[in-house]
Amino acid sequence: MGILSSDMKKEGTFERHIEALTRISRAITSDRYIEDILRLIVTVTAETMHSKICALWLLDKGDDTFKLRATQSISEDYLKERSLKIGEGVVGQVALTREPRSVVNVLEDQDYKEKELAKKEGLVSMLSVPMVVKDRVIGVINCYTSYSHEFTETEKNVLITVANEAAVAIENTELMVKSKVIREELETRKLIERAKDILMTRRDMSGQEAFRWIQKRSMDVRKSMREIAEAIVLTEEI
Repeated sequence: MGILSSDMKKEGTFERHIEALTRISRAITSDRYIEDILRLIVTVTAETMHSKICALWLLDKGDDTFKLRATQSISEDYLKERSLKIGEGVVGQVALTREPRSVVNVLEDQDYKEKELAKKEGLVSMLSVPMVVKDRVIGVINCYTSYSHEFTETEKNVLITVANEAAVAIENTELMVKSKVIREELETRKLIERAKDILMTRRDMSGQEAFRWIQKRSMDVRKSMREIAEAIVLTEEI
């Protein structure tokens, strides 16, 4: 009976892991924006790993530091903005070595930088895994328990897989957002050019005068130049 119960537990755990990976994989091809993706990743990972807190740190290319970008925790203290340099703290070390790291007690680990916060939040054990995509570390995922815990190889492998899936999802989302911004910018330019042509014909303006008229109108009515251009084009089509 004990063996059957153990097997059933393992099967249930395996199914949860598969479900978590499936939900994150779906995000890769979705049209969600980056913040939605990050929230989904930490929420699903926390559920799967039975973590008190799951935290996702991303590399800020502007100053080469890792910043906390998402957590399912609602604690105001934990949500405060903070950053770690590459090589600093457990997060920085994991990013530097590109190797997962488990800590049985964060309060006793010399590399762990946030002991006071961990004590306040009741965090004990930690598993930290790098997020790697195209041979680049773009972030780190941390899972914490509120009790002393030796993470199993299965748990480590699951979090590594989650981290890799998450890295791809984030990379794809950032590319999607960039391409969308570029596409919208091109569409805006086309609209403004079309509106300019209409004004040049209607009001006998030069191209520069037509552009300035759209610009001034935009400032006067506090609407974007795209909105002004759309209104001009619309009146031409009516």
